[in-house]
Parts: sequence; structure tokens; C-alpha cells
Amino acid sequence: MDKDERVYWHLRSLYNEKVPCLPPTNVSEPLTARNLFQLYINTFIGANLAESCVYPLDVAKTRMQVDGEQAKKTGAKMPTFRATLSNMIKVEGFKSLYAGFSAMVARNLIFNSLRVVLYDVFRRPFLRVNEQNQEILKIHLSLGCSFAAGCIAQALANPFDIVKVRMQTEGRRRQLGYDARVNSMVQAFVDIYKHGGLPSMWKGVVPSCMRACLMTSGDVGSYDLSKRTFKRLLSLEDGLTLRFLSSMCAGFMASVLSCPADVVKSRMMNQPVDASGKNLYYKNSLDCFRKLVKEEGAFILYKGLMPTWFRLGPFSVLFWLSVEQLRQWEGQSGF
Repeated sequence: MDKDERVYWHLRSLYNEKVPCLPPTNVSEPLTARNLFQLYINTFIGANLAESCVYPLDVAKTRMQVDGEQAKKTGAKMPTFRATLSNMIKVEGFKSLYAGFSAMVARNLIFNSLRVVLYDVFRRPFLRVNEQNQEILKIHLSLGCSFAAGCIAQALANPFDIVKVRMQTEGRRRQLGYDARVNSMVQAFVDIYKHGGLPSMWKGVVPSCMRACLMTSGDVGSYDLSKRTFKRLLSLEDGLTLRFLSSMCAGFMASVLSCPADVVKSRMMNQPVDASGKNLYYKNSLDCFRKLVKEEGAFILYKGLMPTWFRLGPFSVLFWLSVEQLRQWEGQSGF
């Protein structure tokens, strides 16, 4: 091969090289301490804004689940959501609809903020770019990341969840003639520690974490997946319509997945203990689950599903619209 041919093939090889791909058009924000802190604060603000609108539904849902236990023991008629809500307003006043809200705000600082931040951190290594130069995330990887994030966040926030449930059900105890057990969030923590020590702060942590795992998978994971799917199939830009559709799907999935664990969690956290701190009704979460199905039927696990959906649906919409809008105002891309 002469010199001219060597030059020719040398030049030709330049055109055979693979053309580098452009950066993905919808790549996530870089993982920096500032971005994570902004996401943490945004989710805290969004969660409290959403809770301030739908919190009465959460109180009524918890009261329904606990009242169902009392009705079964006494043979009374199982309460409905409407009857529960009406009775609370009539007997205890409007303020009963926001019982335990202070504990919810404290819980949001740990649970709702941390689960979204952890999910964002966990999912990053699994993000890939497809042939259309779009960022994608496989379903099982998204659900796995959200499952782990929910479990860790709830394990840390469990004491606030116990206080919240007790404050929500305090009105029912007073109606039944029992002595007041909770007057404030601080007093509730003191009372729980006094009667059961530090381990009592994590009573019901197993069903609570299971519920959080399922709810986070249904809420955070489903929102992420729904948004990517709608954006690809419907050719939607990142805006109000895409965020609304995705958050509606997230709220529905979170309700269906978390309701059974939510029922078990409420029963476990609300049950009384003896002088030594031992549970009086259920030995553990599995025992609670077994007794519920055996004594009250399998459908009891979806007791309060409609109020759960009525709460989580609007909550997801308000939460994600708030978080996404705050990110937009800060000049960040969509979640």
C-alpha cells in the first residue's frame, strides 16, 4: 500500500467512528448537596401544604379503623366514614379534625422529606438513556428504590407516627369514658416512654414500615414512572397536565398498596399495654393480621380504603404540584 492509500484510509476511518450521543434531553439535576437540600426543603413545604388541606380525612380514616375494632368487640354496627366524620364534629368540635397535626408536621420533616431525597439518591445509578436520547428507569428498579427509601424514612419517623395516631384517637377514648391519655405532642412522648421505655417508640414499626414501603412505591415510584410514561406515550411536555395525571396515578396506587398495612399499623399503635409495656390485644403485626382476617374477614384490611384514596389522591396532587412548582421557581428541572 503506497503513501496516498495510507492517507486515504486514515482519513476514511474518521467517518467510521461512532458519533457521540448528545446529553439526554430530560436528564435529572446533578446530585449535589445544594440540590438535595433544596429537594428536602421543597418536599417538607409541599407535604405540609397538602396535609393542611386533607388532614381531616386522615384523622377520620384512623378513627374508622379503630372504631371498627371497638364495634366488633361490642357487636355494634361498623361505622361509616360519613358517620365517623359527623360524630367527630358534633361531639368533639371542628378542632378534632386536626388532632395530632403538630405530630404530623414533625413527622413530615423526617418521613416525607427523607423518602423523596433517598429515592432520588437511590435511583441515580439505574438511570439510562435510550435510542431516542431519553432518560429511562425500569419499573422494578424504581419500585425497589422507593421501597427501600420508604422503609428507612419510616423507621426513623416511627415515634412521631405513634404520637400522631394516639392524638387522633384521643377524642374517641374520652367519648368511651377513659381517662385522658394525650394532651400535647411532648406529653405524648413522655407518656409513651414512661409506660414502655425507648422500645415502645418503635411499637408497630414492622407494619408501619411495610405501609411506608408500599405507599412510597405507590406514590414516589409510581409518580416517577407515570411521568416518564405519559411524557413518552402522550408526547407531553413537563407542565401542569403531565404533573396532574402522574400525581393522580400515584395517589391511587399508594392507596391500594398501603391500605392493608395501614389498618394493621393503626390497630398495633393504638392498642393499650399493661404495666410492663406488654401489648394487650396483639402479640405482633403478624398476629394482628391473622386475627383481623379470622375475626373480621379479609375485607377488613381495606376498611377505610375510600377515605384513604380521598386523602392520598388530593394529597399526591397537591404535594407533587407544590414540589414541582418550587423546583421550577428555583430554576431546576422536573423531578
